Amino acid sequence: MRRREFITLISGAAAWPFAAGAQHGERIRRIGVLIGGAEDDPETKVRLAAFRQGLEKRGWSEGRNVRIETSFAGGDVNKYRPLAKELVATKPDVILAQTTQIAAALQHENSVIPTVFVSVSDPIGSGFVASLARPGGNFTGVLQYEASVVGKWLAMLKEMAPHLERVAFVANPKISPYDYFLRAAEAAAASLALKVVPSPVGSATDIKRAIDAFARVPNGGLLLPPDTTTFTHRDLIIALAAEHKLPAVYPFHVFVAEGGLMSYANDQADMFRLAASYVDRVLRGDKPAELPVQAPTQFATTLNLRTAKTLGLTVPPGLLVAADEVIE
Repeated sequence: MRRREFITLISGAAAWPFAAGAQHGERIRRIGVLIGGAEDDPETKVRLAAFRQGLEKRGWSEGRNVRIETSFAGGDVNKYRPLAKELVATKPDVILAQTTQIAAALQHENSVIPTVFVSVSDPIGSGFVASLARPGGNFTGVLQYEASVVGKWLAMLKEMAPHLERVAFVANPKISPYDYFLRAAEAAAASLALKVVPSPVGSATDIKRAIDAFARVPNGGLLLPPDTTTFTHRDLIIALAAEHKLPAVYPFHVFVAEGGLMSYANDQADMFRLAASYVDRVLRGDKPAELPVQAPTQFATTLNLRTAKTLGLTVPPGLLVAADEVIE
């Protein structure tokens, strides 16, 4: 069943002339939002709050000049197409699409409604835009990660655990740009004397089976590219990494805050604030075809020293000095 959230935006920006106009009969604009995660996930709430803040900053206020309708897939890939079809049928003024496969589902249903994506790492390869500078269609948005970030993740793993020989590449190929990141991982692993072991998953059962099987051979670690399935089941992954004493590097800070070993990540809340800036521009008349895809510029390294100790690892001084946040 579809789950919706009508989000109230409280803003002090009443001085905006278009906001005042809406009170006198101007049409209230409509924003449709389709989220890959669960409605009750704390990190999802943080990201949506950032999106609301970005809109509020630009004068968009629920009940005054905008209405936002949010649907949640809860990490279930089978819900993407039905939810996308239902959302497009309501004909919102603009759509916010989170994740690659949700953007793909919306593209299948719609070639007209302006759509701003977020949490998408390969928009050109996925066919959403012709180029980052000139998208050319009704899609634009915020780039999640370029493939080159995988080299950084692998280098961190090898520095943290020099004994590593194998790295499980854990992600859902039906949701993430799996091959995009896998090719980059295999290319970077050669120079680090690492073997990448593809470990496709689609559910919690798959995750447990894949990690349990991988851990039977020693000197292994985990690499997780951004993916809704692993994000949704992050508690399980963190617990399995601890159980099998597998060093792991994660694509989001929240994994480390909840007990994972380390991450090198951009600020996901900031990505949603950036997306809000493009939703604002579309509502003011800009065309997605002419709005360059934005790329993150700030990344942070987070280390969890408690987890490192539990895994029997000594954090190298260089990695410790380079960390932006250390959880002790």
